[in-house]
Amino acid sequence: MPRMSIVNICAYKFIGLGDLPALREQLFARCEALALKGTILLAPEGINLFLAGTRAQIDEFMASLHDDRRFADMVPKESRSDRTPFKRMRVRLKHEIITMRVPAIRPEGGRAPAVDAPTLQRWLDQGHDAHGREVVLLDTRNDYETDVGKFAQAIDYRLASFTDFPAAIAADRARYAGKTVVSYCTGGIRCEKAALHMAELGMEHVYQLEGGILKYLEQTVATHWQGECFVFDERGAVDRQLRPSPALCSGDRARSDAGGEADSEHDLHPLPLGERAGVRGHAGMEPTSEQALMNSPASTGPSPQSSAIAPCIALPPASMQSSPRRGEEAKARSALFDRSGA
Repeated sequence: MPRMSIVNICAYKFIGLGDLPALREQLFARCEALALKGTILLAPEGINLFLAGTRAQIDEFMASLHDDRRFADMVPKESRSDRTPFKRMRVRLKHEIITMRVPAIRPEGGRAPAVDAPTLQRWLDQGHDAHGREVVLLDTRNDYETDVGKFAQAIDYRLASFTDFPAAIAADRARYAGKTVVSYCTGGIRCEKAALHMAELGMEHVYQLEGGILKYLEQTVATHWQGECFVFDERGAVDRQLRPSPALCSGDRARSDAGGEADSEHDLHPLPLGERAGVRGHAGMEPTSEQALMNSPASTGPSPQSSAIAPCIALPPASMQSSPRRGEEAKARSALFDRSGA
């Protein structure tokens, strides 16, 4: 197979869905017929997908997806790799396509204001937004992701899980008064929920980064980005050109396949239990029936800036894995590796 012949896509849409079991079967059959690998998450609030295949396979899948009017406007983010970074194909039913556990936030009811990547680049270059306000970048990802790379000077709450975000922002909202806040994440799904939540708290001038980090790396020269971008598949991370990166060594690349924006599972060797599969910040994929489907505060200080990214992310010691926080991470990772995606 030619180098970099695999097309990896991720896309999501918040939209009310009511026919989940039937939709699951339809999407699974289509992906199986096309020999695609990856994960699709379905919930009453929408769809979140991570797929890999050849150019022809991906294009045919997206064409069929667009035949459904509900998904006709979905535009995936793409990157390339030499091999398929998923072991199998899964379509899972979830309570949420990205777990936050704040029922009042209904993203399918309307999007949060967004800023596109070129505009954000311009704001950061000039040091303020179009109205002269200071711009504050807020990382909504988990700590193991921000350790691999993030925007310079971004606020990083060192989240163990995205479910910790509401408590963290509630305790720190005064920091953002009079400033323009841009929340960001890998592909856009977490920062969209985060922006809606901040608006619900009464915070002003709040935006999400349209398309997340991946779109920023694709559309700009990325001068304000430091390090690599953690991704939830066997690649582990991508560099500024969206190429598979050596930032994570092979053993840790497997660990990375946990859940983040994927909220899913992967097929690697199992780790202790956590969020990436449910791994930190993302619940696992336990609900598989329609009935099941319906069924500590984060630190408020930014993490220290690091000028270099370690070549390999070490596994946490057993003592950390046994803590409540690491236990959730372990659960996620295990699910991750059995995964079907963030």
